[in-house]
This record gives sequence, structure tokens and C-alpha cells, in this order.
Amino acid sequence: MLEILQKATANNGLVTAFAAVGVIVLLSGSLSRRLTFGRVHGSAIAIAIGLGLAYWGGIMTGGHKGFADVSMFGGIGLMGGAMMRDFAIVATAFEVQPAEARKAGLIGVVSLLLGTILPFIVGASLARMMGYSDAVSMTTIGAGAVTYIVGPVTGAALGASSDVVALSIGTGLIKAILVMIGTPMAARFLRLKTPRSAMVFGGLAGTVSGVSAGLAATDRKLVPYGALVATFHTGLGCLLGPSLLFFVTKMVVG
Repeated sequence: MLEILQKATANNGLVTAFAAVGVIVLLSGSLSRRLTFGRVHGSAIAIAIGLGLAYWGGIMTGGHKGFADVSMFGGIGLMGGAMMRDFAIVATAFEVQPAEARKAGLIGVVSLLLGTILPFIVGASLARMMGYSDAVSMTTIGAGAVTYIVGPVTGAALGASSDVVALSIGTGLIKAILVMIGTPMAARFLRLKTPRSAMVFGGLAGTVSGVSAGLAATDRKLVPYGALVATFHTGLGCLLGPSLLFFVTKMVVG
């Protein structure tokens, strides 16, 4: 029976991946409600579980794809790839009302620029403190502080080493988790009540996953607006990271 189950899951990898992720999300939601009373969103717990499973998968198989190296769950490699990720990001924008989106105006553009430049400065400064003094490494890690997507894109464009790219992804993940956890707690102080405020917050925070999960724990109606601007934030970071921000960093550090 076990052998039949293994063959079925291996031959239907993507279906198995959706089922596995569904179980993790269900478990994470339950843990969020029962242990944190909703203050820590289930998405943050799901990411922590996913990272733990990825580490376990790598240890058990000696591979480099984490949990996807386990034969039964090979479909997670496809599900977690760029295709599904980009589809999910684009899908969030379909619930946006154009009239509400236009209300962000100039302040939305300013928040978008600040949300790109300020995290980059913090990330690049931390890279310098950790001993990475070359412009390529500092730019890559700084870009990771923008989002964990901008980091590897910038690193690949600049030819950064694999360990620096990994650090940039880790920096972005930490930021995403902090935004997930912190948004519901700071929602009243930030006055996250309107689509406009959600768009400004999305521009400043930047990370699509963190903004989406944080706003979902605050007010689900605000999620598409925050995610919309945060999506532009990722594109802007990918554009500026390997170009303007790299040249500025190179001028500063030599």
C-alpha cells in the first residue's frame, strides 16, 4: 500500500504539492488562532514550517532543492518556482478598483521610492558591517533588504557569489516575516483603514508576501491595494538594483 502511495504521489507531483501546502496552511491557520489568537498571521507560521521542512529535506537527501529533493514531494519544486509565484502576484491586482488606486497619487509614488531606497541603504550598511566591502556584494545584500526577489535578481545581474545571493534572500525573508507579524500590531498607529493608506504602506514596506499577509490579518479588503503597490516595488527594485543603486554604491565604496 505504501509503495502504491509513493508511486501515485511521485507521478502526480504538482497535485501532491498543492495538497501538502494546503495541509501546511490549514495547520498554520489553526496554530495562529489557538496559540497567538490571530496576532501572528498563519502565513508567517507557514513560512517557518516551510523553512524547517526545506532544511530537513536537504539534510535527509543531501540535495540542494530542500523538501523538493524528497521524491514524493518533487512537485513542490515546480509549484514554488517563478511561474506560480508570478501568477499569484499578478492575480492580487485583479480585485483593485481603479478609482481607489488613483487616490494614492504623488504620495504613493514617493512611498514607492522611499520603500526601495531606505531598505537598500540599511541592507548595504549591514553588509559592510559583516565584512562585505565590495560594491557587488553590498548591492546584492542591500537589494535583498528591498525584497527577497530583488536580491537574487540583482546578484545574478552583477555576478555575485552564491553565498552572497543566499544572504540577500535570507535578508528579504526576515523582512517579510517582520512585516507579516508587525503589521497587525501597528495597524492602529499607521491608520491602515483605507485603500490609500494600504497602498502607501505597500510602497513603504515593499515585500508582497509580508504586506499581503499583514493586511490580511488587519483587514482583508485592503490586501489587493497593498499588494498592488508592493508588486510595483519589486519591479522598481529589480530595475534600480543592478543599475543606479549599484553605480552609486560603487562610487561610495570605490
